[in-house]
Amino acid sequence: MVEKRILVIDDLPFMRRVIREILEGTRLFWIDEAENGLDGLHRYRDIKPDLVLLDIVMPVMDGISTLERLIKMDPKARVVMCSALGQEALIVHAIRLGAKDFVVKPFHPNRLITAVHRALET
Repeated sequence: MVEKRILVIDDLPFMRRVIREILEGTRLFWIDEAENGLDGLHRYRDIKPDLVLLDIVMPVMDGISTLERLIKMDPKARVVMCSALGQEALIVHAIRLGAKDFVVKPFHPNRLITAVHRALET
């Protein structure tokens, strides 16, 4: 299988590192990172990833605003939202905007890998 490019947009360095370690451990993914939505949009344009893992609550530009702009920029963008418990309304909104799936933090590694594979198949 060819390595897929994944862009992780999350303001927490720890969370980006955890996601990177889980996905790189499969040896199927190449990971890039951004610390906020605005930086993420620029990185998306530069690397054209196969999938974006997008946090909802971030400074500078939140995940919902980032998702809206990302879908306008590339209607075929594949996005999986990452959120903490208690953000169900935002998750539903994100799915309506075009997100393919979501994972709730803290997440189990298998749930993350399943969501990534599922989103890449759509």
